[in-house]
Amino acid sequence: MMEQIAIHTAKRVEFIDITALVSNALKKTKRADGMCVIFCPHTTAGLTINENADPAVAGDIAARLSELIPENAGYRHAEGNSDAHIKSSLFGSSVTVIVEKSRLMLGTWQGIYFCESDGPRQREVWVKIIGV
Repeated sequence: MMEQIAIHTAKRVEFIDITALVSNALKKTKRADGMCVIFCPHTTAGLTINENADPAVAGDIAARLSELIPENAGYRHAEGNSDAHIKSSLFGSSVTVIVEKSRLMLGTWQGIYFCESDGPRQREVWVKIIGV
């Protein structure tokens, strides 16, 4: 079974903590143990696992990314969103989390983030639980 999670982004570059949404999808599967694969089917967005205790961390990452990879830097891609393609490539399109006793096995300070680089948009991620 695969669960699709809808995500609405409000900014061009934005990090959205989707940990609770993924946990809710896990509960629907009723699988106790295995692996949870979260996949982003977009070329200008990605996923990462990082600190979710202090929201300043995600803001710092987004700000530094925009400095390192500016929106308008003479890219050749005609659509005007090459910076978003580069940023999403740095994060990647999926993350995998161990599931134990129906719980995502994340570290104390970890959360799963949807990393928007070309918003605002209506997006989605796909969640697949593989296990027993």
